[in-house]
Amino acid sequence: MRSTPRIVTEMSQAYSFSRRAWMLGAAQGGVGLLLAGRMAWLSVAQNERYTMLSESNRVNMTLLPPRRGWIVDRHGVPIANNRTDFRVDIIPDRLRDKERVLPLLGRILQLPPEEVERIAIDLEHAAGFQPVQVAENLDWERFAAVSVRLPELPGVAPTRGFARSYPAGAAVAHLTGYVGVPNAEQYKKTRDPLLVTPGFKLGKDGLEKMLETELRGVAGAKRVEVTARGKLVAELATKPDVPGKTARLTIDVGLQEYAARRLGTNSGSVVVIDCRTGEMLAMVSMPAYDPNSFSDGISHLEWQMLSDDDHVPLMNKVTQGLYPPGSTVKPMNGLALMNAGIDPSARVNCSGAMRLGTSVFHCHKKSGHGPLDLKNAIMQSCDIYFYEMARRVGYNAIAPVARTLGLGQKFDLPFSTQRYGTVPDPAWKLKKYKHDWTVADSLNASIGQGYVLANPLQLAVMAARLASGRALQPSILADHVHRDSPALAIDSEHLARVRDAMFGVINQGGTGGAAKLLIPGVAIAGKTGTAQVRRITMAERRSGVLKNGQLPFKMRDHALFIGFAPADNPRYALAVVLEHNGHTVRNLDTPMIGRDIMTYMLDRERALKSLAEVEPTWGGDIRTRMAATAETYRKAQSAPPAAIATKTDAIVPSDAPAVANATDLANATQEALTAPGASVAEDDSRDRQP
Repeated sequence: MRSTPRIVTEMSQAYSFSRRAWMLGAAQGGVGLLLAGRMAWLSVAQNERYTMLSESNRVNMTLLPPRRGWIVDRHGVPIANNRTDFRVDIIPDRLRDKERVLPLLGRILQLPPEEVERIAIDLEHAAGFQPVQVAENLDWERFAAVSVRLPELPGVAPTRGFARSYPAGAAVAHLTGYVGVPNAEQYKKTRDPLLVTPGFKLGKDGLEKMLETELRGVAGAKRVEVTARGKLVAELATKPDVPGKTARLTIDVGLQEYAARRLGTNSGSVVVIDCRTGEMLAMVSMPAYDPNSFSDGISHLEWQMLSDDDHVPLMNKVTQGLYPPGSTVKPMNGLALMNAGIDPSARVNCSGAMRLGTSVFHCHKKSGHGPLDLKNAIMQSCDIYFYEMARRVGYNAIAPVARTLGLGQKFDLPFSTQRYGTVPDPAWKLKKYKHDWTVADSLNASIGQGYVLANPLQLAVMAARLASGRALQPSILADHVHRDSPALAIDSEHLARVRDAMFGVINQGGTGGAAKLLIPGVAIAGKTGTAQVRRITMAERRSGVLKNGQLPFKMRDHALFIGFAPADNPRYALAVVLEHNGHTVRNLDTPMIGRDIMTYMLDRERALKSLAEVEPTWGGDIRTRMAATAETYRKAQSAPPAAIATKTDAIVPSDAPAVANATDLANATQEALTAPGASVAEDDSRDRQP
């Protein structure tokens, strides 16, 4: 059946056309709106992005490392500053034809073969984006010779900038730390392009590391206009860097250098504190490394030499070293005894030994001191007096006073490596060892041995608090000084008695006569100390205790000294700790070192004259001795050129295995001395004036 044909009228045609036209117009309008919206998005919302992309096509920008903020002493004298530096680096990712570029670069810069070999080794181990140092501290002629031949040296990056400098060298190494090239891990963590900019270095250790945020500054930028093919068109205005902030310390760098030199060939440390404010005037640990060498990147041979040295130059002994304080705690213990009700005029008869059960505790004077009161017990450093008094009152009466004077205390200082030592008591021993406290523990602790441990900074704080009678807090940043410290909760009459006893130690026939000041009308008060690092058996006592000079270095006693001056109106306090010194050389012992350092504070010319007389007998100044040691080690090792030249900074000194090993050895020694049945008795009679 055929369908009826559709009738198309003029009206239906008009309607159909209008509908299609409307739909097409709407579609066209929608597309137009989309295009307009996209254009608005690109031109308005994305304007900054595309402007930057366009600018980056036209302008090539290279970051310029910022000038690092200076570290200055209390008088504004630079401890760490910057010097102009011409340097050349290689960017491994951009290096082409290494076999041709390295020999050519070596000839241009006149590098010795071992340096070229070192560069090749460093390139093999470097990340592609990490600059490899070729040379720094270049003269202008060699720097310019590289610059004009850059088209022949793809990947080579000559830079004019600033390098870190430490004018005092090793004397400030453990104070400032040093700067070095960022490693791959540091870059991957932040992806900061500044970290892979040739010439940029950041703080690796010490204050340089802890004050990195303040010292770094803001990078500048060098801008040049280029064509699409990278051809230079013109140099544009350079964006200047913003230098880092200057960090002012409380340190007196003149005193710092003097104290470092006065320690001579010892392995030891010195801390000097202002008794009015708690400001640290010197913080010295010797021997040390040269931070200038570390900042350049030391050779593997030099690192090995520092690691092998039994004086552990990589350790900051002020904050990382822990030592039995020996007799330096006896003035403090005297305060505790008086506070516990002991009459300072009460006498104890010293016969040279004291029996406790089956053990015998000895005094350093074999024949004994006879009857002594508190003042004379401190002056003569009598062990038997303090044994007997500790037995009477118990160490629970002494430990709180030790903490009050700074032992075992953590101080608010910008150092990441602080060890705080131990002020033991029955609760501490029970928690740590699961054993009860014994009377023998009290006797050992009463002479600064046994479980008692302190670092040199704590000993200096103890001396400053004894001198001032106030709870001084040590500070090293000039804008973080803790002024107006409160008075100690200790009877002022008791403090006066102890200060008088410390005056007698040096000026009235006590054990520290060698520390007597040579300045007319000025006296120093102090206390000597000796800390044993080995047990002395009864058999050895019967045959005669070996002198320190007969023992290997690591078996010798530690020597200690605390003091303050002027004795009648204390201004400065100090602590000197010498590892395994054994009181073997008079002018290298703690009393004379303490005397000369305090003399420097009160009569500089006299102190410098005294040092000039003895320093040549130790092999010269610090730099001379370090150079001689390095040369001797180099010859003994017969190292290949690559070992001498290849640089490293993978591990910072404070985290070095040598430091960890020294710490483990000290801990093991301490454990042996505190084992059940062990007892020690110091021998600081060698501190006495002849």
